[in-house]
Amino acid sequence: MGMFNVLHLCFLLCTQICSACKLLGKFEMQDIFKEGDIMIGGIFPIFNKQENVLVSFEKTPPRHQCKLFDLRAYRWTRIMMFAIDEINRDDRLLPNISLGYRMLDSCASPTIVLRAALTLVSGSEDKGSECHPPPITALIAESGSTQSLVVAEALGPFEVPMISYFSTCECLSDKKKYPAFFRTIPSYYHEAKALALLAKRFGWTWIGAVLSDNEYGRYGIARFTKEVEEVEVCIAFVGSILRTSPQSKILEVVEMIKKSKVKVILAIVPEGDLYPLMLEVLKQNITGIQWLASSAWVTANRPSTPEMFKSFRGTIGFVVRKIAMPKFGLLLKDINPYQVTESSFVSDFWETIVGCRPSTAANIIPNITKICTGNEKVDYTNNFFDVSQLRIAYNVYQGVYAIAHALHRVVFCEMPGSYVPRKCLNVSQITPKMVSEKLKDVRFVDQFGGEVYFDQNGDPPATYEIINWQLREGAVQHIPVGHFRISANGKYDLVIDEDKIVWNTGNLTPKAVCSEICPLGTRKARIKGLPVCCFDCIPCADGSISNTTGAADCIICPIEYWSNERKDSCIMKVTEFLSYTETMGIVLVALSLFGACLTFSTLVVFIHFRETPIVKANNSELSLLLLVSLILCFLCPVTFIGEPTVWSCMLRHTAFGIIFALCISCVLGKTIVVVTAFRATLPGNNMAAKFGPAQQRGIVCSCTVIQVVICILWLNISPPFPNKLYEQSNKKIILECNTGSDAAFYSVLGYISLLAVICLVLAFLARKLPDNFNEAKMITFSMLIFCAVWITFIPAYISSPGKYTVAVEIFAILSSAFGLLLCIFMPKCYIILIKPERNTKKHMMGKNLKPAM
Repeated sequence: MGMFNVLHLCFLLCTQICSACKLLGKFEMQDIFKEGDIMIGGIFPIFNKQENVLVSFEKTPPRHQCKLFDLRAYRWTRIMMFAIDEINRDDRLLPNISLGYRMLDSCASPTIVLRAALTLVSGSEDKGSECHPPPITALIAESGSTQSLVVAEALGPFEVPMISYFSTCECLSDKKKYPAFFRTIPSYYHEAKALALLAKRFGWTWIGAVLSDNEYGRYGIARFTKEVEEVEVCIAFVGSILRTSPQSKILEVVEMIKKSKVKVILAIVPEGDLYPLMLEVLKQNITGIQWLASSAWVTANRPSTPEMFKSFRGTIGFVVRKIAMPKFGLLLKDINPYQVTESSFVSDFWETIVGCRPSTAANIIPNITKICTGNEKVDYTNNFFDVSQLRIAYNVYQGVYAIAHALHRVVFCEMPGSYVPRKCLNVSQITPKMVSEKLKDVRFVDQFGGEVYFDQNGDPPATYEIINWQLREGAVQHIPVGHFRISANGKYDLVIDEDKIVWNTGNLTPKAVCSEICPLGTRKARIKGLPVCCFDCIPCADGSISNTTGAADCIICPIEYWSNERKDSCIMKVTEFLSYTETMGIVLVALSLFGACLTFSTLVVFIHFRETPIVKANNSELSLLLLVSLILCFLCPVTFIGEPTVWSCMLRHTAFGIIFALCISCVLGKTIVVVTAFRATLPGNNMAAKFGPAQQRGIVCSCTVIQVVICILWLNISPPFPNKLYEQSNKKIILECNTGSDAAFYSVLGYISLLAVICLVLAFLARKLPDNFNEAKMITFSMLIFCAVWITFIPAYISSPGKYTVAVEIFAILSSAFGLLLCIFMPKCYIILIKPERNTKKHMMGKNLKPAM
């Protein structure tokens, strides 16, 4: 638009430098004119295609030639005339003031619309040395957003208020650039939101777009793209066209449509630009596409034919509200080219309606134009005469009345206590800027119940009907199937009666996706190089779920839950501990009880045969105490089985430590007895006399008390406690007893190990006593088993998961207890029960061999 800014500067510079304003030239343009006290301009695309003219820039360009008469645009001129006539007859709105009009054809061309705008604001004759304001006070223009931008730029320096009836480009809402621009049709800003909500409603995430290659199309697709980003709708392709586009460009867009295989296409195109493409789509028999229409073409008459319906069946789009104007219909039926009072363009209208031109028309081309006889009949069933569903025409009507109400505010002032307005300003004093300022405050309800006002951007309230193309009684009808409006709290309200919609696919809602929606238990994974709507569905990882279809990410389950097999819900993790009811627990309990019973039986045997030599020879008191401690050792694993609790955790570790300390202390006492007995055979050695029963008890008690002290300190400083372990197994919660203080736990084990090593060393030293008297060998074997078990226990304990850790610990306890029992007591029980003849003092004394040193 830089050209227009330069033009503005030239105008302003001329007014400052020159002492007089004069008309340097004028464009020869056909107009519809009626004189009045106040003039209102109008620009309409009465013809919608300009013939191509080569400009040499060496001489004045010839007068423009336009073709394709547009009945709908011509009706807009008629409703402007109708509205102004109504206002002139109204004694309250502008009493004693007549409105006039001058309407020009834009030919739907930016260059011609500029000519029309400059023609309207320039004087029709030389006024001498006086500079007069523009001859029009306000302007009703234009249908296309591109044309409106041109007019707004050109008339900006003159501050002429301009009201558009069909320009929806959001760019025109910029009040800094276009302070005098208003419109009676909502901005595309709201329509884009409505289309985005419609796409979301029906799950259309992969759609194509066709737009006009101008500001309307570019701003429209930019706004729509921004809106659909929030609802994850992607644009598969964008094709741009214009009514002046060559056929090769049309074919290029059609080929794009065929290759993309999209099922929904949005067309942000005025009807004049889209129609050539629609013809090519029909020609190539492209069907199965659901078209989304912008308000610029969804209710246009020219494409709404049964032939076009084959390819554009079920088209759906948003349009402004409709109004029925019966009185206006009577005016349309009175149009007759043979009446003297008729205005310009009537002959073109008549040729379009009845197929011939009146003989009175000036531009008759011999052998091409058919001349009317005067007896032709008008087909009043033509859509031109249907005034039951006026939409854009109603916008023109509201625009004219808005100007009239603004003029009323400029000319008349309200007197306090009086209902009769008083004229405060002469008509000659009115400037376009005054009207523009008053338009901002206009607010009224017209005779059809429509509220007319403009917001801070010059836009009206946004209300749309949803229109669906349906074939009824052999004609394409625009059937309302819902509405869209902004509610009082500013939220958008979309209401659709889906049962009324006829889709391109029939009654089945079209499907438009690049990738099928991801099912439950999966998430979207972007495909490199493709839009966000094209994705793969990846199953959620273990421990995470997606409980909604089309999830972008998986949800991680809470720490105590795990994903099910379908990965669509979190289920409680299985709590794992070594229980009494499972096979492994039952086996370990059985072994524990068997060991305790076996030890108890041995204890009974030893008590029963306590007076026999073999029992007396092996220190019966320590043997009985050792057997009692072994019974406790076998029962100790019972505390390790079952659900861990605070008390069971403290009991299992401390009981294990103290009982094994007692057990090894007894073995240590027996070992010392054997060693002292061996040493007592040496001459002059009275150690046996010094190491009597009291000393033996002292050793056992002192060694056990040390472990008791360690355990007491452990329980007071950092006792064991039940703990839930989540790291080792993802699908399970491991219930375990945490040792609390690792130092205390390893001190308990270390102390037991120390006692076992001392026993092993002492027993090894006494291994060569005479066979019949030698208990040291059995103690040596038992200690070797004990140490081997607990050495292998350490790596097994560390590497075993979950409940198997407890099982390894129980196995170590039972193995070491069985080793002590079998190695120390089974040989004695064998002699007592099976070989009683060997259970004699003589046999026990055996040969008095000297031990080897």
